Amino acid sequence: MGLQFVKLLALIASSAAAQTSGSFSLLSYNVAGLPEILSSGNPIVDTPLISPRLGPFNIINVQEDFNFNDVLYANDNHTFRTPTSGIAGIGSGLNTLSDFPFFDLDRVKWSSCNLNNGDCLTPKGFTFARIRVSDGFWFDLYNLHGDAGDEAGDINARASNLAQLTTYAQTASIGMPVVVMGDTNTRYTRVGDSESLHSLIDALEVTDAWVSFVRDGSFPAEGADALVCAFPFPAGTTQAEMVACEVVDKIFVRGSSIVSIRSITFTNEDDAFVDSAGAPLSDHYPVSSVVSWTLSSLLRLADYLGGTGGTFYNDLATVLSSPTLPKITSLTIRSGSRVDALAFTAQFSNGTTTTVTHGGTGGSPTTLTLASGEYVTKVQACEGVHNSIRIFFASFTTNLGRTLSGGVATSDCISTTVPTDPAAGSANWGLVGFWGRSGDEVDRFGAIWGAAY
Repeated sequence: MGLQFVKLLALIASSAAAQTSGSFSLLSYNVAGLPEILSSGNPIVDTPLISPRLGPFNIINVQEDFNFNDVLYANDNHTFRTPTSGIAGIGSGLNTLSDFPFFDLDRVKWSSCNLNNGDCLTPKGFTFARIRVSDGFWFDLYNLHGDAGDEAGDINARASNLAQLTTYAQTASIGMPVVVMGDTNTRYTRVGDSESLHSLIDALEVTDAWVSFVRDGSFPAEGADALVCAFPFPAGTTQAEMVACEVVDKIFVRGSSIVSIRSITFTNEDDAFVDSAGAPLSDHYPVSSVVSWTLSSLLRLADYLGGTGGTFYNDLATVLSSPTLPKITSLTIRSGSRVDALAFTAQFSNGTTTTVTHGGTGGSPTTLTLASGEYVTKVQACEGVHNSIRIFFASFTTNLGRTLSGGVATSDCISTTVPTDPAAGSANWGLVGFWGRSGDEVDRFGAIWGAAY
């Protein structure tokens, strides 16, 4: 984690002023990379053809990337790629290729699988990674491969799969924008699958890019005839015809209080992934979506520093979820040789206050009480290693020049300051909360800036 963040700091230092809006492209593709004897495709021939065609897409989730991962990566130029988890029988086949740096990669095996279709022969599941797109814009990316088949046991296993991912995301991605894409093996028209899909959509508040863009928000009816795509598509099939049918490969997105995001396209990319005879390069169609985004002028995430210990915390989902932002009135650092805890007291417009603490009870507390009209405009953090990477030093500087600090500085530090673009309502940007990871100490933290002052 520490080395990855050093590379990220170099990117930040060389970047221009913060970008507050933009777009990026997503691709989900089951690349049929099973051993040739088990594959319904021809991966030895087709995988080298897939590799150079991934370049136009900013973020790609692949499934069944088992035995030909080195070939898939050979002619791809994405800067950030997940290491393979192994061949079929050992790995999950899930990988991500990205133009943007990612952190916190986690591979999770499904707790349920159905024995038919070979679903239990390899550790299928989902992956999690936190992506940094731009200064102030991070989102959580999930890649998944659901249980295959249409028997009752398959449908029940898929229901368990989607419920497991949902439960994980409700904790890990609290307050964060989210993209979920992969081979779900589900259809809205299939009884049982429809309920599982809607449960995930409702619980995570995500939007299906296909349903939103192609069907104008209208879901296919459960129990209706399946909207099956021809495979392969006949020559001359239009894009409108390609996306009129439902594939099991899906893309879901959601924004948050820090950024609005929405899918503005949904494309079946078959035409870009065929051989010289016009045959598909996999037994699944690749699907893509362009996502537009705009940063909030009310709340903004600063880059954070630290390791992967402890559990995620994010004040966006708690004290900062109210309609009006509170103002921080005091800050406390508990520290000794490292930062044990960070705490702040916040006051809402109605006069009520709340105190928020991240970390443990060790160390000695030092508190800075802020004067009227005073707020934090600069945060510094330093990391070091004590069993794992943790926060060793923290410092807060206010608009009046006063400073609160604690811990011991190291050579691996970052400083972040308030955004330079205008805040909502002609307010001033200032510190309103934190996000990161903590346990009995502070393992990671970053500032959350808000238009509260």
